[in-house]
Amino acid sequence: MLLLGESGTGKEVVARAIHDANPRGQFVPIDCGSLVGTLLESELFGHTKGSFSGATENKKGLVELADGGTAFFDEIGDLPLEMQVKLLRLIQEREFRPVGSLNWRKVDLRIIAATHRDLKAEVAAGRFRQDLYYRLNVIVMHMPPLRARKQDIPLLLGHFIDQGREQGLPEFIAGDEVIRAFLSYDWPGNVRELKHCIDRMAAVHSEGALQMADLPSALQYHASSPAPDLSEVLEEHPFTEFVIGPKVTMFSISDSEKQAIVRAVAVAHGDRTKAAKLLDIGRTTLYRKMKQYGIE
Repeated sequence: MLLLGESGTGKEVVARAIHDANPRGQFVPIDCGSLVGTLLESELFGHTKGSFSGATENKKGLVELADGGTAFFDEIGDLPLEMQVKLLRLIQEREFRPVGSLNWRKVDLRIIAATHRDLKAEVAAGRFRQDLYYRLNVIVMHMPPLRARKQDIPLLLGHFIDQGREQGLPEFIAGDEVIRAFLSYDWPGNVRELKHCIDRMAAVHSEGALQMADLPSALQYHASSPAPDLSEVLEEHPFTEFVIGPKVTMFSISDSEKQAIVRAVAVAHGDRTKAAKLLDIGRTTLYRKMKQYGIE
């Protein structure tokens, strides 16, 4: 599988979810952008004792650690050409050879690759092998940037506030003015930037309602932008797809959470365990939220 999208759109989160849907073996993330220098091949495929200076013992590589599980090649577009050849053989033959070894070793693993680059353009420029591209380009998932799905921001905001509270960070309340600032900002760092922003605000905020002065400077600069058009607020129907909902002027985090919970419980036909899974929150959190909002 190949995951395409800008940095911070959640490609590794999706890759882990795919692995967890059938949790066979380990999930091993491999950051291709950090694999540089002469030890690159050793990091991937391991080495035998004495194969080079400093190799005082046999060492397993990341690929062997993923045997029986899932190898996630993050930022595959940054992998050097010489390593692309070896990865192609791994995909085609399901085998690799450690540095310094004469024997090939078989592996049984699932491969998920991700990149923020346009691989077609990289192939045309000669920086990415065409045969490897077609080997990876079997099942492709495009991850949209956060600026293209701003209707998700209120739900993500509520989710990350809950997540931060479970990790010991204080909870805060975001009013309409703060929501407007969040919706007017384009989030170049996508969901990752949003989460870090919320963690920062939870860490530095004292008590009471969140004020504009509590926001990071990047959001304060955008706070004077025209109010976003919220006519494309989405509603979830029983098939868990999204449709355009009625036009509204503004809404709060609590209203958004309450509406989401009501819809999830309705879709789950009252099954709270299923509703919690639809909302991607814990069952205890769902019970607390239902009590807070007076939802039966």
